[in-house]
Amino acid sequence: MTSFPNEPTPAMASPAELRALIESRRAVRRFTPEPVPDAVIRDCLELAVLAPNSCNLQPWSFQVIRDPALLAQLHPVCMSQNAARAPLIIAVLARPDTWRQACRNVIEQWPEAEVPARIRRFYSKTAPFQYNQGPLGLLGLFKRQLVRLMALRKPLMRKPNSKADMRLWAVKSTALAAQNLMLAFQSHGYATCPMEGFDEVRLRRVLDIPRQAIPIMLLAVGRQGEKSVYNPRLRFPLEQQVIWR
Repeated sequence: MTSFPNEPTPAMASPAELRALIESRRAVRRFTPEPVPDAVIRDCLELAVLAPNSCNLQPWSFQVIRDPALLAQLHPVCMSQNAARAPLIIAVLARPDTWRQACRNVIEQWPEAEVPARIRRFYSKTAPFQYNQGPLGLLGLFKRQLVRLMALRKPLMRKPNSKADMRLWAVKSTALAAQNLMLAFQSHGYATCPMEGFDEVRLRRVLDIPRQAIPIMLLAVGRQGEKSVYNPRLRFPLEQQVIWR
């Protein structure tokens, strides 16, 4: 939102380096018991939250599970799959419920001495109206009708205007952070496996996940073990999935 012309341009990885990092990442199903150092975990989480996200409201949270007893409880919750025996599991949660506090945080934690008027106005008025769906979603219903009328005259952003829209809104940004997180661990030499195979009801009990938070994956992390990549990589040809216009 605000440019900083005096800041040096950060060093960038070459295309070859980036390709090598991305190509080296595989879903690893078996890990050694070697623990992941806290400094590495923190560094990777710091890189995760640098991911682009909607209106900089950062609708995500993470639970870092290292305790052996808690990891043992998670194993059956994750359908007893091999990847769930990793020495580290990070629960990646989308948070459609944190936008109010995030709006306040942007203003309170703005990285300049003065908060620009347009920033203060957006996060104190525009964003709260945009993301508030009201009790039982009634405000969202009203906004949907309002948008339909206003869009007859000009293009408008039509979502999020429902509870379901807010869930999708949060999941999209959180998925970007999760990809950053996996690549960050890969750069440190640690393998990962994003697990979607888990019992969400039991997961919420074990980890005491807030009611409105959405567990989008459990990320297993550790040193790669033997026979840990089950199959060769398969990606469909770009021609099947890309349209050039």
